[in-house]
Amino acid sequence: MAQQNIYDNDSFYENFKNLRASETNFNDVIETPIITRMLPELKGKKVLDIGCGMGQHALQYSKSGALSVLGIDISEKMLSYARENNSAANITYRRMAFEDLEELDETFDVITSSLAFDYVEDFGKLMKRIHDMLNENGYCVFSMSHPISTAYDGVYDRYTRTEKGERLYANLHNYGIEGLRHFRWVVDDYEVYHRKFSTLINELVAAGFIIEECQESSLPEEIRLKYPDIFGGVIHQPDFIFFRCRK
Repeated sequence: MAQQNIYDNDSFYENFKNLRASETNFNDVIETPIITRMLPELKGKKVLDIGCGMGQHALQYSKSGALSVLGIDISEKMLSYARENNSAANITYRRMAFEDLEELDETFDVITSSLAFDYVEDFGKLMKRIHDMLNENGYCVFSMSHPISTAYDGVYDRYTRTEKGERLYANLHNYGIEGLRHFRWVVDDYEVYHRKFSTLINELVAAGFIIEECQESSLPEEIRLKYPDIFGGVIHQPDFIFFRCRK
C-alpha cells in the first residue's frame, strides 16, 4: 500500500493547525462528539490510536482511564505537536504508517482511528490486520470521510448554490467509480481513496468484524443556523461516517 504524508507539507500542516485552533472546526464540533459516544468502556484497556495526528483523541482516552495508549502517525510534525501538547504518562507516540502495522507485535483491547482511513489504498487488508491485532471481544471504532464526500473528484463543484452562495443541494458525481481521487484542498494534489458504502461494509465483514453500530455525521440545528457559512452543507450530505466493530 502506498504511503501518503501530506501533513508534513508546511503549507498543509499550518492550514490544518489553524483550522483545529478554531472553536468551530468540523473535528471538534461534529466528529469528536459522535465517535466519543460510540466508544466502549476504556478504563483499564490497552488502546491503539491509528493516525493519531495532534493527539487530542489519545489524551481523551488517557483521561478516560485507559491503561495505555499508543498513538501512531506518519507525520513527524503532527507527532511533535502531540508530544508537546497532548502527552501523559500512559501515552506513547510513535512514527509509523498504518501500512506498517505488521511491525507491531502486541495486541490491544480497543483500536481507534479518527479520519485517517481516507488515505488507505487497501481498506480490506488494513481491516484484516486490525482484526488480528485485537484481543478477543476487542473493539475497533473509527471515523472516515463519508463515501458521498470522497466521491468528489474536483470536476464539478461540491454544491449547487444560490447567487448569494447559499448551498441548495450537494452534487454527486462518479460515485460508482472507486479508487484514488485528486483535487485541490490547500495543496494542488490532495489525495484520498474513494470506495462505496457497500465496499466498506463488505470488507469489514470479510475481515471478521461484527458491525455493532454505524453513524453518519450530523449537527444540532442551532449550530448549523448560527454558522451557516461553515456548516451550511451538513443537511445535504454527511461529511463523515462512523463504525463500531467488535471482534
